[in-house]
Amino acid sequence: MPSNEVVLEVIGVTKRFPGVLANHDVNLTLHKGEILALLGENGAGKSTLMNIIYGLYHADSGTIKLKGKEVHFASPREAIHSGIGMVHQHFQLIPVMTVAENVVLGEEVTDGAFLDRQEAARRVRALSEQYRLEVDPNAVIEELPVGVQQRVEIIKALYRDAEILILDEPTAVLTPQEVQELFKIMRDLAARGVSIIFITHKLKEVLAVAHRIVVMRDGEVVGTVLPEESTQESLAALMVGREVLLRVNKPPARPKEVVLEVENLSAYDDRGHHAVNNVSFVVRSGEVVGVAGVQGNGQTELVEVLTGLRPAAGGHVRINGKDLTNASPRAVTASGTGHVPEDRHRFGMVSSYTVAENLVLNVYYAPPYSTAPSLRQLPFVTVLYAALALGVFAILAVIWNALWKAALWPLVLGLHGIADVEAASRQEMAGPELFGMLALLVMALLFAYVAHRVATLIMGRLQPVIAPFLKRGGENGGVVLDHDRVDHNAVTLVKQFDIRTPSVTTTGGSLSGGNQQKMVVAREFGRRPRLLIAAQPTRGIDVGSIEFIHQQLVSQRDAGAAVLLVSAELDEIMALSDRIVVMYKGSVVATVNADSVTREQVGLLMAGASAEDVLGQVPAAVPALA
Repeated sequence: MPSNEVVLEVIGVTKRFPGVLANHDVNLTLHKGEILALLGENGAGKSTLMNIIYGLYHADSGTIKLKGKEVHFASPREAIHSGIGMVHQHFQLIPVMTVAENVVLGEEVTDGAFLDRQEAARRVRALSEQYRLEVDPNAVIEELPVGVQQRVEIIKALYRDAEILILDEPTAVLTPQEVQELFKIMRDLAARGVSIIFITHKLKEVLAVAHRIVVMRDGEVVGTVLPEESTQESLAALMVGREVLLRVNKPPARPKEVVLEVENLSAYDDRGHHAVNNVSFVVRSGEVVGVAGVQGNGQTELVEVLTGLRPAAGGHVRINGKDLTNASPRAVTASGTGHVPEDRHRFGMVSSYTVAENLVLNVYYAPPYSTAPSLRQLPFVTVLYAALALGVFAILAVIWNALWKAALWPLVLGLHGIADVEAASRQEMAGPELFGMLALLVMALLFAYVAHRVATLIMGRLQPVIAPFLKRGGENGGVVLDHDRVDHNAVTLVKQFDIRTPSVTTTGGSLSGGNQQKMVVAREFGRRPRLLIAAQPTRGIDVGSIEFIHQQLVSQRDAGAAVLLVSAELDEIMALSDRIVVMYKGSVVATVNADSVTREQVGLLMAGASAEDVLGQVPAAVPALA
């Protein structure tokens, strides 16, 4: 149990960003040996507050006290040296370096001028044994599972004598087994006197591991409660400010024709190992097929093959009856397929693009966002524009030439006192000739601008005449982006999907992780796809948004879409799926009706148990290509 000693106190902290009040008069306390859960929706201000404590941001007002002493951290380095460590949602590790090298980076153990790798490995090994954080100091980071990489981040903080550990959404990328292992580690650390701030939006997790729960909404603390006095429903209402439906209500599915057919599909992972092995299943219009499996059993590679991001080594992928095996991502999108990728940063968004641009990232080249001319039409339009512009320029040039000879050139000579050009010396003619060249240059630029404006005006007037021609072959859009339509689309989707952004012109990378995910979901759901492939669609999303996205998935199904749902959350698979495909080591071990199996049975199948042993009296598995 935590002691009464207060190790951290936040008093009246306020932080503003352009157009956003991220934190407003926030107060909280942290005791020694306490696991304090900081719960809230995406954009509630949780990460901003922790970044202020860690020295990444500076508060506009308010006070932070560490063991009763007021502190002002100019940088994370000062916070680290004061005993505060932070494990970010996206790990700060160098993939090509070993565990030991990552842990001691910046606090190196040297032997003369060189890193003493043996001593570094010894210290990391001793620390991992002390805190029961099993990890090989000599292992290379990029070869480790995500859960082990997280242990490395925790060891990194403990190596720097962290007495306060901030964990920012630590379970967002973990499997259920890894989550339980993390909770065990957190309890062990708390028992040893380490104070932990656990940032999350997952209700079950805070009830399972926290000593106290602080709930934030819209940048303010709206409540501090104890787990034993709370329920998921009460916490959800406190987070969102309204009653939240935690169960998915969906009518029975009415599947129709096959939209996606996967037949004997095989693929290799990045290391050249078999990741997908002779996988076969179908997804019909009007049903949700969930793919269940422990992370790392081929689900990621399967989705990448289906969406054109990874080549198939064998087998076939048919969408709407058309063989799209090894088709490009654009061809898959054009077939009426929406894709919510597992890794939004690699495949779902461009951080430096605006929200509006990200919301048309895979359809920007098509109508109504791109306008004529298309690449096929471009030569005709270019020739027409050039003829009009050159014609206008030529007319202006003829008029200028006549005016220059008749009046302007004699006037220039007169101003320079030259009566007879032939009798004038080269030195006397230098001034008039320089003026003439400058005048010619200025007028050429002016005529080019006028010619451009007149040519575009004439083309606009001729649009009714040339429009029928431009429409031929113009179904794929044009080369000109219609920013008004792009912005209008963004405003609509931001409102519909509750994407919290100051403006549609804000860069996607500046949004919170949850709002980035909602941006990707809005883009794919908003297109009303014929086939929707959703990989971890609620990863990093708060409870209110999860409710909304679940409803949208069911709405897509009921509107006739075929939905393939891949999720590491077994509860999500069980709640949303009409049929479940269970994968183990790259193969399908069973395809079952969701209402015919229990959560425990699916869990056993995920662990590698045979369908014959697990299913028992449960109705037989649905044939893969029935």
